[in-house]
Amino acid sequence: MVKEIERTGLPVVHMCTVVPISLTVGANRIVPTIAIPHPLGNPALTHEEEKELRRGLVEKALNALTVEVEEQTVFE
Repeated sequence: MVKEIERTGLPVVHMCTVVPISLTVGANRIVPTIAIPHPLGNPALTHEEEKELRRGLVEKALNALTVEVEEQTVFE
């Protein structure tokens, strides 16, 4: 689905916990996340720490949208 959306001209960031799967399906912009049961969080963290973690991931994804890519790119 990511590739189909990009074909319309809209950039897409695939946020995922298993990067090799994203690479296999052909996502162009990939942001690795935390863990399968909690991709955008960590229940072991305090509320403030988790908020900071989530904000960082979302900011990384937003930044990835602004980068022109010619091939699959993983934004670490």
